[in-house]
Amino acid sequence: MIRPLHLLLASAIALFGSAAPLASAAEDATKASTSAAARADSMKSIPLDRLDATTRATVCDVVEKAGIFRRMPISVVDCDPNLYLFLVRNPEVVVNIWQAMNVTTVSTERVKPGVYRATDGAGTACNIQFVHCSPDTHIILADGAYSGPLFLRPVKARCVIVLKSAYVKETDGRVYVTSRMDTFIDLDSVGLELFAKTVQPLVGKAADHNFTETSGFFGTLSRAAERNSPGIQRLSTKLTKLDPKVRDEFLIRTAAVSQSAAAQSANAAGKSQGETVVVSDVPTKRNQTPTGTSIKQAAADDRPRAMR
Repeated sequence: MIRPLHLLLASAIALFGSAAPLASAAEDATKASTSAAARADSMKSIPLDRLDATTRATVCDVVEKAGIFRRMPISVVDCDPNLYLFLVRNPEVVVNIWQAMNVTTVSTERVKPGVYRATDGAGTACNIQFVHCSPDTHIILADGAYSGPLFLRPVKARCVIVLKSAYVKETDGRVYVTSRMDTFIDLDSVGLELFAKTVQPLVGKAADHNFTETSGFFGTLSRAAERNSPGIQRLSTKLTKLDPKVRDEFLIRTAAVSQSAAAQSANAAGKSQGETVVVSDVPTKRNQTPTGTSIKQAAADDRPRAMR
């Protein structure tokens, strides 16, 4: 019954599994929210001035008309920031890993950098586009439809996803990524939106679960890259649905995680801890993860070309 309502709220979350700002003091960040305050806060966080006129108009239209809004519970994972951003911006990597593990029916096709077509194997298909990328903010536009026996015609929807990220080196010397996802959904039927609101608690829990599980997977993959580089290399040979350049970049990023962890361990003495880590889009060497107080993201060539 709830598959159509997962159209973008859950299936899109399954594809893009992380991001978020620090919590508002007025709400419990460990819990999901559909409040007007959370919605207003999310709207203010969208960098409209950095979008082109056409994209800005589309984003505003979806946000204003959205009958469904949900802010996911905040997530904190132990994850290398550079690998985290690479996975967020290249969701086909995560999906192909899941396919290699036989744990998903979701599939993605990269149309061009930052633009994807995706299906969930059960009647949902959507087009997804990154329209803004920065280390702390990703804005994603999606539109799609569900076709199945429950409805006489396809159910269409548009979605704006706001992903926010923060990075902190804790007292154990590890870098933790704090993340949260906000989702605005505009369904093409008023009646369906009313139905969606009625069952939103059930749908929302499924979406929250997908978000939490995907975020956790980022952390698991990061730790595996630290401790088992040969295993990651073997895994990469099974990622046959990736563009070769993306697969090579995955190997570079995971190798850099291992190198960075070794360097951090060797230089742990005397390092300050508990500080905020600054992640930027300043270019750096593609085969090296910078260490120290400032962790720079080599993202000038990671971002979708349209965003450069």
